[in-house]
Amino acid sequence: MSFLISILVIALMIGALIDIITRDDSQVKFLPKMVWIIIVILLPLIGSLLWFGLGREYGGEGIAIPRMRRAPRAAPADVRPAPAPPRDTRTTEQQIADLDREIEEWRLRQEIEKRRRESDGQGQVGA
Repeated sequence: MSFLISILVIALMIGALIDIITRDDSQVKFLPKMVWIIIVILLPLIGSLLWFGLGREYGGEGIAIPRMRRAPRAAPADVRPAPAPPRDTRTTEQQIADLDREIEEWRLRQEIEKRRRESDGQGQVGA
């Protein structure tokens, strides 16, 4: 019986060594490949189990390890604040009319300021 267990451990170790050596460095997790090889050689059973459990990077083609799925979350509702009511309730036409009045007011103020400067300039020349 112990002979059979020894053969199985050696077969597992050889399988792990072949797997480690044929793997690309990007497919080895946690330790460098050389360290994994040393661990598997020094501790055949434990090292091989650790290699297949932790060190090997399983891709989509590898062994599927069942994992507990999280409870599905409800999709987050689109939580956008309601748009604030506009502060200015005037129509576009009313706003344009107000702007035209402001422009006319500024034009008249500039005209008044221009005439004031002209009248001040004429009064000083004649004095």
